[in-house]
Amino acid sequence: MQPAGAYGAGKAGSVAFDPVAFFTHPRTVLRLLSWVFSIVVFSCIVNEGYINIGSERLLCIFNNNADACNFGVTVGVACFLGSIFFLILDAYFPSISSVRDRKRAVLLDLVFSGIACFLWFVGFCFLANQWQATSPEELPLAQGSDAARAAIAFCFFSILSWVCMLTPVDSHCPLCLLHAWLSVSADHEHI
Repeated sequence: MQPAGAYGAGKAGSVAFDPVAFFTHPRTVLRLLSWVFSIVVFSCIVNEGYINIGSERLLCIFNNNADACNFGVTVGVACFLGSIFFLILDAYFPSISSVRDRKRAVLLDLVFSGIACFLWFVGFCFLANQWQATSPEELPLAQGSDAARAAIAFCFFSILSWVCMLTPVDSHCPLCLLHAWLSVSADHEHI
């Protein structure tokens, strides 16, 4: 049996890319969820987050605070792009043979996940606070209220998905435990 090495470097390049194993891995599922959550947040704000009442000027539905809309869109787009980048990095990770490069990739992932988690928490608090301060008179016919609620809810879901990406894959994350259970079940079926 070959030793695993640091960050799995002993196994680098020894296995061909398996799409089924890649897309059923808990980290990939979490990245895809984070990707979808970020799309929902920034698309809700971009599509229905601005209204114009009797003028050409667009106002943010979050208490007429443009900073709230800008923050939600910025964090959403940044995490959307980050999720794509790290999905690609996860696909290429098994073929990286340098321990130094693997360590950098893992640390970059942890740092980005921590920053993203923090930004989603701030975004959730900021958007929820501004939505609470929005008076019904500011939104005729409750225009954009469903989009605002969806953006706030998916900010919260994004916090959970990025926190799970901060934990090791073999920890007590429910998604990781489900993956381990399914893997064991599949192994027993082949016996």
